[in-house]
Amino acid sequence: MGSPVLSIVVTVLNEQENIIPVCQELATVLPNLPVCEVIFVDDGSVDGTLDMLRQARETISGLQELRILRHNKRCGKSGALRTGIKNAKGRWIATIDGDGQDDPSEIPELFALGLSGQKAGHAPLVVGTRVKRSDTIWRRLATRFANGLRQRILADECPDTGAPMKVFLREDFLNLPQFEGLHRFLPALMKTYRVPLVCKPVRHRSRLHGESKYTNLGRAIVGVRDLLGVVWLRNRTRLPETVEEC
Repeated sequence: MGSPVLSIVVTVLNEQENIIPVCQELATVLPNLPVCEVIFVDDGSVDGTLDMLRQARETISGLQELRILRHNKRCGKSGALRTGIKNAKGRWIATIDGDGQDDPSEIPELFALGLSGQKAGHAPLVVGTRVKRSDTIWRRLATRFANGLRQRILADECPDTGAPMKVFLREDFLNLPQFEGLHRFLPALMKTYRVPLVCKPVRHRSRLHGESKYTNLGRAIVGVRDLLGVVWLRNRTRLPETVEEC
């Protein structure tokens, strides 16, 4: 089948009940994509997540080549993403969450937008923005406040910067300074590295099972700290317009 063009990276933490349905949905999407691979990164789960991933690889048609990477301890979502993307074989990366809230059927259109943007110049970061959030009212309010604050301070031009569904070039991600929380600031950081942004509204669903791993208070405290760090990083980034070998 050749080398993968696209790598779909899914990070999970204690999602044993969601693994099989998410994998089944992914399997139905693969025929609509070029040669691609699916990578799950288990960020140190302490439930049956790893067993369910192995079961999915053995039983779901189309996922016999499913790649499973596992951290021996929890490193955070950004760390898990970096593990998956660093080990990916595709030039393009698509990311989704493993809790069932993202609809994998959106991936082909997001990928097509990435390819179209590449033909016009530098390949873009494509963000699937969640217009109608299927979350609690308190989660929606907290997210709206956080997105508004980030837009005012970072001017990243993205209405949903923390959206899980994204498509981008592997090299663009690995060029960024790596830190926990990076995934919430990709539009701002990639803009600093002159990566164009394309936003497309996508469907957002309720979690299939379980609860979010983050509280609103915890997200707010960490988010403000990370926001200040990103402001510092952007102010200290210096890139040349061109590089010539003489």
